[in-house]
Amino acid sequence: MYYNENTLIFRDGEFELAAERSADLYAQGLHYGNAVFEGIRAYPTEAGVKIFKGIEHYERLIYSAGRMRLKCPYTPEQLENYTYDLLDKNGLDDAYIRPLVYAKPYMKLASGGDAVVVIQVWSWGKLYGDGHTRLMTSSFQRPNPKSCFVDAKVTGHYVNSILAANEAADHDFDDALLLDMNENIAEASAANFFMQKDGKLYTPPIGNILPGITRQTIMDLCEELEIECLEEHFKPEDIRKADGAFLTGTAAEVTPVSCIDKYEFPMPWAETFGASLQEAYRDLVYHRNPMPV
Repeated sequence: MYYNENTLIFRDGEFELAAERSADLYAQGLHYGNAVFEGIRAYPTEAGVKIFKGIEHYERLIYSAGRMRLKCPYTPEQLENYTYDLLDKNGLDDAYIRPLVYAKPYMKLASGGDAVVVIQVWSWGKLYGDGHTRLMTSSFQRPNPKSCFVDAKVTGHYVNSILAANEAADHDFDDALLLDMNENIAEASAANFFMQKDGKLYTPPIGNILPGITRQTIMDLCEELEIECLEEHFKPEDIRKADGAFLTGTAAEVTPVSCIDKYEFPMPWAETFGASLQEAYRDLVYHRNPMPV
């Protein structure tokens, strides 16, 4: 359960009990998937609770809302401040944060303009847990970038992720690895993908993927740690010659991948770039050794 009778949410400038709030049955987000969201984390640090890259996440939320013509009347700074208040009111310092902007009741197949802004917080562990993840190459592709704004975090896009994740679960895998329309590796159902091969890291370029904030953080850490990281297209057969791989995302953080389909990565995780980046990422979010931003 993500909330109890005392849990508070933020909704349009007010703090309300989650148990007493319901969504409108005529909201476009429910009928057509016209809503946008973010996934953000807060961490306990020696200096108190800190939201990791909250401004960047709220900037993307407002960008996504704009793409869907949903009016968000707040600045990133205001939303971050409201989130700190919400964390405090719920007594949380290690939390997942879910902002949501959805259209008010409007049944036409066009954006209505006015929107509701909600922020929810709850305690939630890593998306894939603390172990290694097994991926299956999905039969589902990422949406064609000519069919939607793939760089916007729109709720309706995640039907694609659900289908791919369900397929992977049916075949006893932890998650799916989706390809783009050109049969290049794209991303997992809810995380970006990195591959280590011949002493370098590779990750798919933007264009057919969600340009993750954690993904960019890892690329920044690569530069700081002098790890060569290339944004290039690559195929499933390239992965079957790789040394290791990992996933990145707010919910996933940095998650090691043990295999793709039947291919087991040969390099021990502790010896991979991913392990070094995983530790550097933890140092960063817990403010143990923050990198310049």
